[in-house]
Amino acid sequence: MSGFIAGGQVTSESVPGTHINSHPFWPSIDLDKLRETLRIDSSVTAARLETAVVAAIISINRDLAKWRVARQAEGFNALADVPDDDHLTNVERVHLYVRAVECAAGAEVCERYRGYDTAASGGKNADESAPTIDDYRRDQRWAVRDFLGSSRTTVELL
Repeated sequence: MSGFIAGGQVTSESVPGTHINSHPFWPSIDLDKLRETLRIDSSVTAARLETAVVAAIISINRDLAKWRVARQAEGFNALADVPDDDHLTNVERVHLYVRAVECAAGAEVCERYRGYDTAASGGKNADESAPTIDDYRRDQRWAVRDFLGSSRTTVELL
């Protein structure tokens, strides 16, 4: 008898809580909370989720590198230490950082699992998940732009 349950839910007993840490300035990412927030079931293994989150962290940390370096030059050792300003509170900054990472990881998970089932139903499911991937990418960009205080819209005159 197999203990494998296709599409089963991940429980705290089956996968211990894990945090992914990157640069000490940034908050750690709680994989259990991310899995719950994005409603990622056990069909995505812990190793695959971790890989997606690490890739997301690398991307978001690169997007915010200049901002981080400037804050560290001001003497702040962690994002949570950066004081409120007219633009954001430090709680909002932490939330936007985590949201950007979650959305980037969510998009990667969706992209990787699009072609998992190559049957007709798999193709239909891939088509249905495409807007979700785009939504995750959009939300990732918006979180980074909101974090930096940039406009969400870029307009060029032709």
